[in-house]
Amino acid sequence: MPAFVRLLTVSICLLALAGCAVTRVGDNLPYGVLNHDDLTLVGDGLPTYLLMVDGLIENWPESESLLSSGASLYSAYAGLFVSDAERARKLSGRALDYAFRAACAADGQLCDLRSMPIDEFESRLQKLGGKRVPVLFTLGTTWAGYIQLNSADWGAVGELGRVDAIMQRVVELDESYQKGQAHMYLGVLNSILPESLGGQPEKAKFHFEQAIKLSKGKNLMAQTLYAERYARLVFDQQLHDRLLDEVLAADPEVHGLTLQNTVAQRDARRLRDDSADYFE
Repeated sequence: MPAFVRLLTVSICLLALAGCAVTRVGDNLPYGVLNHDDLTLVGDGLPTYLLMVDGLIENWPESESLLSSGASLYSAYAGLFVSDAERARKLSGRALDYAFRAACAADGQLCDLRSMPIDEFESRLQKLGGKRVPVLFTLGTTWAGYIQLNSADWGAVGELGRVDAIMQRVVELDESYQKGQAHMYLGVLNSILPESLGGQPEKAKFHFEQAIKLSKGKNLMAQTLYAERYARLVFDQQLHDRLLDEVLAADPEVHGLTLQNTVAQRDARRLRDDSADYFE
């Protein structure tokens, strides 16, 4: 579809939604992307979504819902579809800016999180209740994606402890949120390094298994990451291959997870094909 036609279609959709509350637009905007199973189509069409969200945020700059949608969409696009490293870092920076603004719009205690001392950071997190879980989760996942794309920047890597604290608080408040995905992120954070260098693989194992349990096996990315980050780290080929075979045999279509599951199956296929060479 030509870019002009895509833009016109979005404009028509916006006109149809003009009578709806802005929060409803923001809440529903990402699901057309997250529930799709065609990665090429999503990659081609997502820039139009991004420009649309930018325009809405210009009009409603303090809308937590729109800012959170912008953070999630920009983060997904930068991480999944942008091959140019510098461009990906720039887009993830925009995503993180939206996430910080969404957090601040949700609660004054969540302003200036990046610059405050870590003890005050953790103290403010502990004062938050369950209603802040969505914005905390968006901030944590977006921040983790930003750090991944800026892994050569030790200043960014040094912020991993703050992301860990955010995800720990999400788990404390509502570990089942988004089918347990905060546990999945904690699994990754604890398996970045081998145990000999300070990693905590057994803690990572616990979090991956909790993510799988809480999603009732529907979050295929949790299983793929469990295989890639934990099973490979501890050199457990039997666990590695079993997890990946389960992912490849599963139905990826799950509300809110279809795109992610499609990516998980793509990655699982690559990891499974490489298993014999990796573990030889």
